[in-house]
Amino acid sequence: MMKHLPTASKTIAMLLCATLLVACSGNDTNDAEEEARLKAEQEAAEAARLQVELEAANAEELASLEEEAASHGTIFYFEYDSATLTPEALDALNAHIALLHRNTAAVRLEGHTDERGTREYNLALGERRANAVRDYVVANGISSLRIETVSYGEERPVAYGAGDSNWTQNRRVELVKQ
Repeated sequence: MMKHLPTASKTIAMLLCATLLVACSGNDTNDAEEEARLKAEQEAAEAARLQVELEAANAEELASLEEEAASHGTIFYFEYDSATLTPEALDALNAHIALLHRNTAAVRLEGHTDERGTREYNLALGERRANAVRDYVVANGISSLRIETVSYGEERPVAYGAGDSNWTQNRRVELVKQ
């Protein structure tokens, strides 16, 4: 078809073809860019949705851990003249350790004793008890920088008077969030 057209017409026809090619290739590029943009938006929306689901699951798990720790309480009891953790204290501590792994809270461990023994002996025993709890918590992956220990000995009883039921309540370490 081109051999019958005059030279100027051939040039115009070639320019039209070239323009058409550029226009078509531009549309392909625009279509590809539009597809890429849409795909990126879809991926961003999906990532945002997954992030919301993850945060909701984390919040639910954290609430469950807080509930579990709260159900065990923050007091760990000890036998007479002992700084050895009881099985009940270990169960309660494990619940608190799981929670401490999920947050950055600092805690204070307050050691207490019953009224039997000298003041100095009871302060030392309260310290050994608080340190026993701290050592167990640290051995289970919680930084010692997050834990403060203090001993009150017999100075802060929760049950007053002589007798085993009162003494049992006073032989404890209390975990206090700071």
